[in-house]
Amino acid sequence: MINRLVSGAALAAALSVPVLAVAAAPVIDVYKSESCGCCAGWVDHLKANGFTPRVANVANPSDYRERGGIPNALGSCHTAMIQGYAIEGHVPAADIKRLLAQKPKAKGLAVPAMPLGSPGMEGPRKDPYDVLLVQANGKTAVFKHYN
Repeated sequence: MINRLVSGAALAAALSVPVLAVAAAPVIDVYKSESCGCCAGWVDHLKANGFTPRVANVANPSDYRERGGIPNALGSCHTAMIQGYAIEGHVPAADIKRLLAQKPKAKGLAVPAMPLGSPGMEGPRKDPYDVLLVQANGKTAVFKHYN
């Protein structure tokens, strides 16, 4: 009888872990062009770091940048939305997690252009780049610098 209770409890615990893991993964909506390979690399980076991306291939990703309040000067190849924030370009998952934990009054984060070495843009070299916090007034501040 005790063995049945223990095995039943173990089974219940084992079955609940995947449900809890899925429930804890933040959903991020990604808007990208269908042909962009680096966007797919960034989506893979998000998945590997605990996010649940919902990807939409769209004709003009810049429309979503505009909707999120990210200035065109900070544009990249894809825009994402998560918990009311816009994420523009190849922003590392750790910075998105920090944004969600700190909850600043801001429009979101941006990595302008497509710097080599950023998530999804891995290659033969790593260029320094900044992750910018786009404040509610449209001004930016360095959220994190990468060498």
